[in-house]
Amino acid sequence: MRFGVGLPTCTAGMMYPVPFATAHQLIDVAVECEQLGYYEVAGNDHFSTQRYVRGSWSDPPDFFDPLITYAACAARTSVLRFVTGVLVLPMRHPIVLGKQLATLDQLSEGRVIVGVGIGAYREEFEACYPDARGASRAEMIEENILALRALFEDRRSSFEGRHYRFRDVEMYPKPVQRPMPIYSAGNAEGSIRRAAVLGQGWLPAGIGPAQVRSGRERLERWAREAGRDPAEIAIALQLVVSLGPTEAAARERFERSQLYHHLVSLQRSTLRGVDVESYVDLNLVGTPDRVARKIEDLEAAGVGHLCGLYFVGRSLEEMMQQVRDFARHVVPAFPEKAVGER
Repeated sequence: MRFGVGLPTCTAGMMYPVPFATAHQLIDVAVECEQLGYYEVAGNDHFSTQRYVRGSWSDPPDFFDPLITYAACAARTSVLRFVTGVLVLPMRHPIVLGKQLATLDQLSEGRVIVGVGIGAYREEFEACYPDARGASRAEMIEENILALRALFEDRRSSFEGRHYRFRDVEMYPKPVQRPMPIYSAGNAEGSIRRAAVLGQGWLPAGIGPAQVRSGRERLERWAREAGRDPAEIAIALQLVVSLGPTEAAARERFERSQLYHHLVSLQRSTLRGVDVESYVDLNLVGTPDRVARKIEDLEAAGVGHLCGLYFVGRSLEEMMQQVRDFARHVVPAFPEKAVGER
C-alpha cells in the first residue's frame, strides 16, 4: 500500500480554516512528508471561491496553483511524487497544461501523476468561463485527455474536437514518463470508464470496500472491452483521516473540523445522496488500530494507493501532527509494502 498526503494548495476556506498555510509552508509540508516516507503529496485545484466559502469567511482564502507549487517542491525533494489531486480539466486549455505538465515532469525527473476531474462546483466553472455556460464538462474532460495524449506522444500533434482544436503543434520537451500517468478522479460511471479506456489509474473518493469492488468490476470490464490489461490500471482512493486515542475522540476531532462542513457542502454535488454519518464510517476515522483494519479491508478490495489523504486539523500544526501520527502508528502495520516504496 502506498500513502500520500493532501497538500493544502486550495483547501483553506473549504477543508481548513482561513487563513491556513502560506506558500512557503506548503513547501515545508512536502519536505517533511518526504522525510516521513510518504509516497506523494496531492494538491487540489481551484481558480475562484465558491458561494458557501464566501458566506463562511470574512476574508478570502489563498488558493495556490498546484503546478507552480510542485515546481518549488521538486527543487527541495528527491523521491516524493506529486499528484494533481485533482486538476479541474475543463478549466485548463490542453496546450498550456501540456507544456506545464511536461516541464514539471522534467524538473522533477518523472515524479508527476496527473489526477484529473470535472470539478465539484459548476458555479466556479461558469464564473471563469461564462461563455461556456451549459457546456458538457464530461465532453471537455475526455477531449482534454485525448489532446494531452497527442501532445505528449506525437512529434507534431493536431486535434479536432467540439471544445478544443489545434493543428500541427510541435511541443517539446516531452514528459520524462512514457506514458505520463493520468488518473481519472470521481465515483461516477463516466469517471470509471475514462480510467479504464484512457488512463493509468482510477481516483475515487470517500467510498468503502464494497463500492471499490463494484467500481473495480466495471473498470475491468471496460478495460478489457478497450483491449487493455486491467492490472495496469491503479486504484488510488482518497479519504479523510482523523486519528484519536479512542473512537469517540477521533470522531469528535473530525466533527469539529472544517473538513466535516466541507463534506456537508458536497452533498449538493459530488456526494449527492450520500449520508454524512455513513460517510464518516467509510473514512479513516478512529484509533490507529481501527484505521489499520479499515486499510486492510480496502487493500483486499483492490486499493493499492491511498492518495492525497486529507488529515483533519484546525491549524496547519494540528494537521501535521496527524500526518506524523499516521506515519508512526498506522503505516508500520503494512511492513511488506512500506510507505515510500518505489
